[in-house]
Formats: sequence, structure tokens, C-alpha cells
Amino acid sequence: MPSRTKNDSSRPGSPYSRGRSRYVATVALMAALALIFSYVEVIIPYNAGIPGVKLGIANIVTVIALYKLSAKHAAAVNAIRIAVAGLLFNGLFGALYAFAGATLSFIVMVFLKKTGKFSVTGVSMAGGVFHNMGQLIIASLLVEDLRMFFYFPVLLFSGMLAGIAVGITTALIIPRLPDVSRG
Repeated sequence: MPSRTKNDSSRPGSPYSRGRSRYVATVALMAALALIFSYVEVIIPYNAGIPGVKLGIANIVTVIALYKLSAKHAAAVNAIRIAVAGLLFNGLFGALYAFAGATLSFIVMVFLKKTGKFSVTGVSMAGGVFHNMGQLIIASLLVEDLRMFFYFPVLLFSGMLAGIAVGITTALIIPRLPDVSRG
């Protein structure tokens, strides 16, 4: 029988498998919470009168994961939420738009957070704006018309408002959460 090393986490029940198990469980719980928020957003009769404008409440979970856990955790939560919500609520094109927006938004949020010069609300606001920018880029590529960018001022403003709302909410929640990053 081969000897097991301290770093061998492949054996079930091994004390060294707790790190991976904890990561999977944490990501799964946060993804489930984000998915619930996505569902709530689908059933809320909210209509801003402007196509494409949403509250983005599921992003609260992503921003919390980014600040309380890590970029790796937040990326996994976001990817799972978008994939499952796309299958359940939005369809293929909805998932494509969400993935494009979330990817660009996430890259910007990670970068701004790492600078240490922006508050949670500022990072979230930038995320809202760049989420809309990512979706607009995909839309203009799909319809092959750059005139789609005439819609950007509306999406810029709505992204700022939604990002600020998500950021303020997240900033109020984060201090009340326990530190789960340690073992």
C-alpha cells in the first residue's frame, strides 16, 4: 500500500481533505444563496421601463465572497450562479449576456479591490457599470451594429445606481458576518 503524505487529500475522511471540502461546501452554499436571489429578482414585478435594467441583487453574494473569502471563491460562486440561472430562468442568450457582463465586471472588481483605494460600494458600482458594458459588447457583436453603444449612457446610469445599491447593502452585511476564511 502506498504511503500517504500530509498533503494527500484524496483519501475520504482524511483530515487533509477538510480544506477542499470546506471550499466546495462554502462555494455551493453561496452559489445557492446567489441563485435564490436570482430567482427572487425574476419573480419581483420590477420594471424600470428600460430594457436590460435589473437590480442585480444576486451580486451581493459575489461581492461578499470577494471580500470575505477570495477572488477564487467569488469567481466560482458567480460562474455556478450564471450557469444554473441561465438554464432555469434566462435561456442560452441570457446566460451568454450574463457571463459576458459578469466576467468583465469581475475582472474590474478584483483589480479595484486589490488597489485598496476603493470602498466596497465603489468596487460594486464599477462592477455594475462594467457588467452592463460587457453585455453591451456582446449585444453589439451579436447584432453586428456598433450603434448599440448609443444605449450606453442609460446602462451607465442604471449600472451605477444598481452597483451603489448592491455596494451599500454589501457594506452593511460584511461586518456582521463571521470570518470564515480561516480553518
